[in-house]
Amino acid sequence: MTQAPEAFDVIVLGAGAAGLMCALTAGQRGRRVLLLDHANRVGAKILISGGGRCNFTNLYCAPNRFLSGNPDFCRSALHRYTQDDFIALVERHRIPYHEKTLGQLFCDGSARAVVAMLLAECAQGGVDVRVGHTVTDLSHADGFRLTTGSGAFTAAALVLATGGLSIPKMGATGFSHDVARRFGLRVVEPLPALVPLKATPDMLGLRALLAGVSLEAIVSCAGQSFRESILFTHRGLSGPAILQISSYWRPGEAIALDLAPAHDTSAFLLERKQSRPRAEPKTVLAEILPGRLAQALAEACLPLTAMANIPDRTLTSLAARLKRWEVRPTESEGWPKAEVTLGGIDTRDLSSKTMAARNVPGLYAIGEAVDVTGWLGGYNFQWAWSSGWCAGQAIASHLR
Repeated sequence: MTQAPEAFDVIVLGAGAAGLMCALTAGQRGRRVLLLDHANRVGAKILISGGGRCNFTNLYCAPNRFLSGNPDFCRSALHRYTQDDFIALVERHRIPYHEKTLGQLFCDGSARAVVAMLLAECAQGGVDVRVGHTVTDLSHADGFRLTTGSGAFTAAALVLATGGLSIPKMGATGFSHDVARRFGLRVVEPLPALVPLKATPDMLGLRALLAGVSLEAIVSCAGQSFRESILFTHRGLSGPAILQISSYWRPGEAIALDLAPAHDTSAFLLERKQSRPRAEPKTVLAEILPGRLAQALAEACLPLTAMANIPDRTLTSLAARLKRWEVRPTESEGWPKAEVTLGGIDTRDLSSKTMAARNVPGLYAIGEAVDVTGWLGGYNFQWAWSSGWCAGQAIASHLR
């Protein structure tokens, strides 16, 4: 005999940051909530974020720090549930935290504290949290009906919160995108974002990769610039500034590196030619660059002689290159190394206030599943909290 499905007011698919926030919000407003995840634990990305300390938000969240086909879409949610609201929640649970750089807030201890906080809030709202549940069938008639290997469930509302395609080894899939397409919602092509970029030594203008060398730089592409550290790897370039610009870069395009943002490189080199005429170029360059990079650039760009013997035009040419070193990456390192997904469920088909699908009653999409992608530094978590809260509020208000 077939067992009757369990009935809920809302089913939230995906127990990550957005799903947890949506579930606890609706639950605490009196709705019967089922939170499902195919993984065996909740908050997997939360637990690994920020080196295990969870960069849970940013003090400077603003709509212009998010990418989307509609740059204004995120404005309402970010305004209605702000970084200050989430910080207040963290403080209420007495989780110690600190600002690292550029407004990035991290737990003093483990990211487990944030997951525990969200689960405690879910428990307060009576949320039924179940892991290890893979959806095998989904239908929509008078409400939604889901079948999993552990039973069937029905609800008037369904929330897509399973994220995007980044970090597949953690179980990331395109499930939310597939469901959205099934119900007639458009999906902006998903692309890896906040991801290292590949480049050969030739493309870097060097004889060998300088794996492990790190320095502060300004990285620019498509009219956007970031001043943070970059890291040379055995595959190309990484580091915060590279991850940031990767969201704007597209295959075939070049990125520009200012390797000495604190210096007038032309004035510096010409002055050193006068004050240190016998010095080797690599020694002079090492005053403003890491030693290995200084040596590599000297070998690639300057004659093997003392500073006094190098023509001014050669020095000024190198100076210009240091300020705008163009690199054309071959590709990104793809989904396995991407921190987030660019693209996703098209915002044209969603309400910016409620996250509800415009033409599918009871269907909602939140977090990384949606075509809203933040900068590195806690912005994507804030989008998860804000969009999840808005959907939870809307569900609690609209269901009868």
